[in-house]
Amino acid sequence: MAFTKYHNIDGSNGIEVELIAAGDNGDGVKSIWITNTRASNAAEVSLYINNNTTNVKYYLLSTVVIPANVSLVLDDANILNFDNVNYGLYVTVGSSDTLDITISR
Repeated sequence: MAFTKYHNIDGSNGIEVELIAAGDNGDGVKSIWITNTRASNAAEVSLYINNNTTNVKYYLLSTVVIPANVSLVLDDANILNFDNVNYGLYVTVGSSDTLDITISR
Protein backbone atom coordinates (compact mmCIF):
# COMPACT_ATOMS: atom_id res chain seq x y z
CA MET A 1 0.00 0.00 0.00
CA ALA A 2 1.30 3.48 -0.81
CA PHE A 3 1.51 6.46 1.51
CA THR A 4 -1.80 8.37 1.64
CA LYS A 5 -1.82 12.01 2.73
CA TYR A 6 -5.58 12.54 3.25
CA HIS A 7 -7.93 10.41 5.35
CA ASN A 8 -11.65 10.69 6.07
CA ILE A 9 -12.40 8.75 9.25
CA ASP A 10 -15.92 7.66 10.12
CA GLY A 11 -16.11 5.82 13.43
CA SER A 12 -19.16 3.87 12.30
CA ASN A 13 -16.94 2.15 9.70
CA GLY A 14 -14.33 1.07 12.25
CA ILE A 15 -12.90 2.72 15.30
CA GLU A 16 -9.27 1.66 14.62
CA VAL A 17 -7.85 2.89 11.32
CA GLU A 18 -4.41 2.31 9.82
CA LEU A 19 -3.10 5.65 8.51
CA ILE A 20 0.35 4.48 7.42
CA ALA A 21 1.11 0.77 7.14
CA ALA A 22 4.53 -0.55 8.12
CA GLY A 23 6.72 -0.37 5.01
CA ASP A 24 4.57 2.28 3.26
CA ASN A 25 7.42 4.76 2.83
CA GLY A 26 5.85 6.95 5.52
CA ASP A 27 9.15 8.11 7.02
CA GLY A 28 9.68 11.82 7.55
CA VAL A 29 6.24 12.82 8.85
CA LYS A 30 6.41 16.53 9.70
CA SER A 31 2.85 17.30 10.74
CA ILE A 32 -0.54 15.73 11.29
CA TRP A 33 -3.79 17.73 11.24
CA ILE A 34 -6.74 16.07 12.95
CA THR A 35 -10.05 17.88 12.38
CA ASN A 36 -13.29 16.99 14.11
CA THR A 37 -15.83 17.49 11.33
CA ARG A 38 -18.92 17.09 13.53
CA ALA A 39 -20.87 20.28 14.11
CA SER A 40 -22.04 19.59 17.64
CA ASN A 41 -20.15 16.75 19.36
CA ALA A 42 -16.59 16.37 20.60
CA ALA A 43 -14.45 13.51 19.28
CA GLU A 44 -12.18 11.27 21.34
CA VAL A 45 -8.96 10.40 19.52
CA SER A 46 -5.92 8.23 20.17
CA LEU A 47 -2.94 8.22 17.79
CA TYR A 48 -0.18 5.63 18.07
CA ILE A 49 2.53 3.70 16.29
CA ASN A 50 2.36 -0.07 16.44
CA ASN A 51 4.96 -2.75 15.79
CA ASN A 52 2.87 -5.30 13.93
CA THR A 53 5.30 -8.12 14.72
CA THR A 54 5.24 -7.67 18.50
CA ASN A 55 1.94 -5.73 18.70
CA VAL A 56 3.55 -3.15 21.00
CA LYS A 57 1.85 0.27 20.84
CA TYR A 58 3.43 3.64 21.57
CA TYR A 59 0.87 6.41 22.00
CA LEU A 60 1.43 9.90 20.61
CA LEU A 61 -2.07 10.90 21.83
CA SER A 62 -4.22 8.93 24.23
CA THR A 63 -7.97 9.60 24.41
CA VAL A 64 -7.64 13.31 23.61
CA VAL A 65 -10.96 15.13 23.28
CA ILE A 66 -11.24 17.43 20.25
CA PRO A 67 -14.22 19.80 20.41
CA ALA A 68 -16.71 20.05 17.53
CA ASN A 69 -15.37 21.86 14.43
CA VAL A 70 -11.86 22.13 15.91
CA SER A 71 -8.50 21.00 14.51
CA LEU A 72 -5.54 19.67 16.44
CA VAL A 73 -2.12 20.11 14.81
CA LEU A 74 0.85 17.95 15.74
CA ASP A 75 3.97 19.47 14.21
CA ASP A 76 7.03 18.28 16.10
CA ALA A 77 8.92 16.29 13.46
CA ASN A 78 11.18 14.77 16.13
CA ILE A 79 8.18 13.03 17.69
CA LEU A 80 6.31 12.25 14.47
CA ASN A 81 9.25 10.79 12.56
CA PHE A 82 9.16 7.04 13.29
CA ASP A 83 10.67 3.83 11.93
CA ASN A 84 8.16 3.03 9.19
CA VAL A 85 9.89 -0.22 8.26
CA ASN A 86 8.75 -1.84 11.52
CA TYR A 87 5.93 0.43 12.69
CA GLY A 88 2.60 1.59 11.31
CA LEU A 89 0.63 4.70 12.34
CA TYR A 90 -2.92 4.18 13.63
CA VAL A 91 -5.80 6.24 14.97
CA THR A 92 -8.72 5.14 17.11
CA VAL A 93 -11.92 7.15 17.40
CA GLY A 94 -15.32 6.83 19.01
CA SER A 95 -17.99 4.98 17.04
CA SER A 96 -19.94 8.17 16.26
CA ASP A 97 -16.91 10.40 15.51
CA THR A 98 -15.99 11.76 12.09
CA LEU A 99 -12.56 13.23 11.41
CA ASP A 100 -10.40 14.47 8.56
CA ILE A 101 -6.71 13.71 8.96
CA THR A 102 -3.95 15.22 6.84
CA ILE A 103 -0.39 13.91 7.08
CA SER A 104 2.43 16.06 5.70
CA ARG A 105 6.01 15.05 5.10
